[in-house]
Amino acid sequence: MADVPALDLPALLPEEWRALLTPHLDPARTAALGEFVAREYAAGPVFPPQEDLFSAFRLCPPGACRVLILGQDPYHRAGQAHGLSFSVREGVSVPPSLRNVFKELGEDVGAPKPRSGNLAGWAAQGVLLLNSVLTVRQATPGSHANQGWEEFTDATIRALDALPERVVFLLWGGYARKKAALVTSPQHVVLEAGHPSPMNPRGFLGSRPFSAANKALADAGRPTVDWERSAG
Repeated sequence: MADVPALDLPALLPEEWRALLTPHLDPARTAALGEFVAREYAAGPVFPPQEDLFSAFRLCPPGACRVLILGQDPYHRAGQAHGLSFSVREGVSVPPSLRNVFKELGEDVGAPKPRSGNLAGWAAQGVLLLNSVLTVRQATPGSHANQGWEEFTDATIRALDALPERVVFLLWGGYARKKAALVTSPQHVVLEAGHPSPMNPRGFLGSRPFSAANKALADAGRPTVDWERSAG
C-alpha cells in the first residue's frame, strides 16, 4: 500500500475536548495511533465510519458531561457502529448486550422499551458514550486493541476527573472496572457492575445503574438524565 497520510487525531476532536485532552496525551504515542488508524481506514473496512469516529465527543461537550458509560470495542458488523458505545444506528437490530441494558432500564426506572438502539438521545443530555478502543476492523473484534486507543480513553477519563462538577462513571464489566483507579477526585461517583452481555449471567441485571446515577447527580445539584429519552 502506498504511504497513507496520518490522521491528526487531536485536530479531529471538538475544540473544547482537544484543549482538555491534550495535556493528558503523549504526542508520540498519539501520532503513532494516528498513523495506524489512517492505514486501517485506507485498507478498510473499518468501523465506525471515519466521520463518526468522534461522535461521542461531538454530541456531548465536556461542560455538559454528567455521566460516562464506558464500552470496550465498537460493533464490528457493517452498519452497526456509529461512534457511541453500546449504541447502534436507527433501523439496526438491537444487539444482545444492549437488549439487557434496555431490560435493566425498564426494571430500574420503568422506562418502556426504546423504539431503537440509537442512544444519541442520552448523548444529547450529557452522557458520554465512550468505547475504550474507538475503531475495529470488520468482523475482527479486538483488532485495534493495544495500538494506543486505550491511552486516549484514559486521557479522557483523567480530563473528566479534573472537572469541578460531579461526573458519574458507569463502569460495566471487568475491563471497564479497571478504569475506576483513574477517578481520584472526591466530587465524582463511580458505579460498577457486571457487563450486560448475555454471557455474563449475573452482575448487571438488578444493579439499578440508571436510578443510582440520577441520585448521585441530584445529590450534587446537577440535572438528572431522562433515561427514557434514548433515541436521538
